[in-house]
This record gives sequence, structure tokens and C-alpha cells, in this order.
Amino acid sequence: MPFKKIKLLNRPYLIDLSLILVAIIWALNFSIVKVSLREMDPYSFNALRFIFATTLLWYFAHKKGYSLKVEKEHFWKLIGIGIVGNLFYQMFFIIGLNYTYAANAAVMLGTIPIWVALLSQFFTDEKLTFYKALGVFFAFAGVAFIIMGGQGDISFESDTFLGNVITLIAAVCWATYTILSRKYLRVYSPLQYSAFMSVVGLITLLIVGLPFMIKLDWAAISLIGYGGVLYSGALSIGLAYIIWNNGVKKIGAVRTAAYQNLVPVLGLIFGLVLLGEQLTTLQYIGAALVITGIVLARMKTAADQKLNLK
Repeated sequence: MPFKKIKLLNRPYLIDLSLILVAIIWALNFSIVKVSLREMDPYSFNALRFIFATTLLWYFAHKKGYSLKVEKEHFWKLIGIGIVGNLFYQMFFIIGLNYTYAANAAVMLGTIPIWVALLSQFFTDEKLTFYKALGVFFAFAGVAFIIMGGQGDISFESDTFLGNVITLIAAVCWATYTILSRKYLRVYSPLQYSAFMSVVGLITLLIVGLPFMIKLDWAAISLIGYGGVLYSGALSIGLAYIIWNNGVKKIGAVRTAAYQNLVPVLGLIFGLVLLGEQLTTLQYIGAALVITGIVLARMKTAADQKLNLK
């Protein structure tokens, strides 16, 4: 998608298509990241992928004539939001995943739209409507059905409790980042905002990752390993963050967050088409519930029209 035509994302149907593209990128990202993490530690990986993401976002922001300078009164608030959305989220996600099952982590991250809806209700002007609330419920129920119908391990016993809690904190961090961003996306373009946030993420993750990067055996990393860093940095952070922030700006945090639950659905489709995996009845039901939830969350009301949520 050419960055020159970013304004095309203002059209409602293109916003939906672009958010589906983000879900596709993130669905593939899980497997790609796992391959790269066989060859490097997660702290070095995070720092490296943010180097690619920041370089890409800064380049296109510069090409569009955007500066990374922000209003003086916004600076420290944006720094704080960037730390929550990049440093805290990334760290809690990786640490949590290390102490729990992947299926558990998927359920925890599936609560992101719920946290976005609740936090938006109490702390922003984007209030829950009947359709939004129903959509969030359906989407999360769909994720739960998909996980329960799969063959992967899932457990909420004491041995995974710590990992579950940490991953849940990661979900809250991303939800907080999402709703706090909406206020400033009224001032800054999604591209400029994403570029600034990526710089915050790069600096903080480099501070954390530098000791690990010094010890890293760079020669032992394969082209596939570096390819995973490039994919995750350029696409799952660089391009995806622009689209995500554009969605938050144009259709609101709750509706945008609902698309996050499309990730496991697409994971099922990739497994079915690419790997020939068989789906269970619960997984088919779950996929249908997620799609239904997204459609419901996307339905407009008179209140939405007043807030210019298209």
C-alpha cells in the first residue's frame, strides 16, 4: 500500500480492509517470531525489530513532510503513552508468554477489546453502545471457542498462573495505549504519531536490550532469523501501527480493537489452507462468533454520528 495514498484509508470500507490486513500480518507474526527466537533472545529481537520499524516510519514520515516534533505540552504525555504501548506491552507479553502456554496467552490477549471498551467507557468520550458491547462479547467468546476447540494445551492452574497474569497485564497495557492515543490522533496524523511512538519504543527497548545484544552471536543468526526481524519490524510494527492508529482515529478505539480478535480466526484459515489442518466444530463456531462480533461492533448509532465515528 503506497504511503502517498494513506488518505484513502479515510473511506470506511478501506479502513475495514486495512484492519483485516493488520490481523493477517499479526496472525503470521506469531509463527515468524517463534522461528527468529530460536536464534536470538527476545530482548535483542525486540530492540532489533524496532530499529527496522523506526527507520521505516521515520523515512515515510519525512517523505510526507512530517516532523517528529510535537507540541511542548504533549511531549511528556506522549512519552508516557509510548512507554506503555511499546516498552511495557512488549516486555510483559514476552515474559508472560515464557511462563504460560501459547493458548493461554491467546485468551489473555483476546481480552484487549474488553479492556478497551471498559476504559473507553469510563475515561473517554467514546461510550459503549448496545451493538459495541454485544460485538465485544461475541468476539471474545469466539476466541475462547477457537482455543477450546484446538489441540494446544490450555491451563489456568497454579503452574501457569504467573504467566497468565503477566500476559493479562500486557493486554491492559495495549488497551490503555489504544484509548490514550485517540486524543492525540486528533492532533497528529497516524503516520507522524506512529513514527514518534516508534522512536520512544526504540530508545527504551535499546536500553533494555543492549546488554543482551552485546553478548549476541551475530554470525550464528541465519538469513531466516534476520528475515523474521525485518518482517516483524517493518510490517507487524511499522505498517500495522500506522493502520491501527488510523483505525483508532477514524472509527474509534472499541471498533478498532475488535479486529484484534480476528487474528486467531486467520490463524485457523492459514492452518487449514497451508498446512491441511482439520478444524473442530467449536473452532468453526468460534470463527463465526468473532466475525459476527466485529460486524456488530462496527454498526453505527445516532450517538456515533455525533462523535463523527464513521
